[in-house]
Amino acid sequence: MHANNISYILLFYDKITLFKGHNIEALISVATIYFFIVIGFIVKRTFKERIDQTSFILLNLYFLQPILIFWGLTRAPLNFEFVIVPVLYFVIIFICLGLMLLVYKSIFSDSKDQSVFLASSLVGNTGNLGIPLGIALFGVASVPYTSILNIANVFFIYIFSVYFFAKEQFSFAQAFKSIFKIPAIWFSVIAVAFNYYQLPINEHFNRVLEMGSYTAIVMQLIIFGIYLSEIKVKTTNWKLSGHITIVKQLVLPIVGLGVVLMTNLDGYVASILLMELMVPLAVNNVNLAALYNCRPHDVTTAILITSIAFIALIYFYLEVIQYFFGAH
Repeated sequence: MHANNISYILLFYDKITLFKGHNIEALISVATIYFFIVIGFIVKRTFKERIDQTSFILLNLYFLQPILIFWGLTRAPLNFEFVIVPVLYFVIIFICLGLMLLVYKSIFSDSKDQSVFLASSLVGNTGNLGIPLGIALFGVASVPYTSILNIANVFFIYIFSVYFFAKEQFSFAQAFKSIFKIPAIWFSVIAVAFNYYQLPINEHFNRVLEMGSYTAIVMQLIIFGIYLSEIKVKTTNWKLSGHITIVKQLVLPIVGLGVVLMTNLDGYVASILLMELMVPLAVNNVNLAALYNCRPHDVTTAILITSIAFIALIYFYLEVIQYFFGAH
């Protein structure tokens, strides 16, 4: 064989090996994130009723989450990508929602199955998992983007998901009003104002924000584990969970990739956006399903199944991100 051909083959082999090595390292980073989820799972299984997840949720929602949002949105100056990322997120979400509205009645005859399918399939775990996963894969520089995407996700779940979960007893206008009761929304507005006007943040205060933010991330993961510990696999609605998983883990990422490839979005930012589209269902789905008596156990099971699917597909996801954008 010609010497030049051998050198090309060796060079190609080196690139493939490096490519695989990087993704295995990223996969290990993802696995370390699940350590805290396992802690939450074990704690709830061990201490049962002595662990009240509602207290954790309230502490996180009203105090630690606002700190995390403020810290995340003041980490880097505003730029074009910071503004366009949530816009693209909504474009992708609404394309998928439109597709679902075309087929949901032909898939499900039960009205509550229809509601759960429409309400939860597109709501990813952008906070509990997305923010820490972004740090693990892309570094702290990803926090502003994962934070703003989490805010976009919050808007969607508290307007559209709330409406679908309780459309027989809850108006769209009421759903829209409820979103302004969430502290994270107001803190995000304040944070964007700080960022836009370049207001200085004292280094000691910034250290407190950082401590609170990492505490919020750890608590989010533990809460996720607590919820997963309460799932009863024997009562699984496989048809509902299966279709939700197909939409969340396949349709949404594919549509997202297609939309992103039609833009000139920076590869690093595009990778973060795709990662946030790939994360499994959000725990907030269970809260809303329970609140409006709309199959909360089925929703919880769907969270578990999409989480298992995410773990099974994460290496492939990373390969796709690396192939198209060369970033992780």
